[in-house]
Amino acid sequence: MIANSILAHQGGWDEILIIIGPIAAIVGIVALVRRRLHREAEEAKTDVASPTGGDAIPS
Repeated sequence: MIANSILAHQGGWDEILIIIGPIAAIVGIVALVRRRLHREAEEAKTDVASPTGGDAIPS
């Protein structure tokens, strides 16, 4: 009987959490991926721009 009252309608906030939770998780994952991609792009720019970079072709 207690389980039924816990799973019963809670006024709408529980449905909001069911929708907001996965959306927030996806937004967080996308933000982490974008940050990582931007960091890697900046590192690639500095490697190409520096004459002593590991990938630079010696002249």
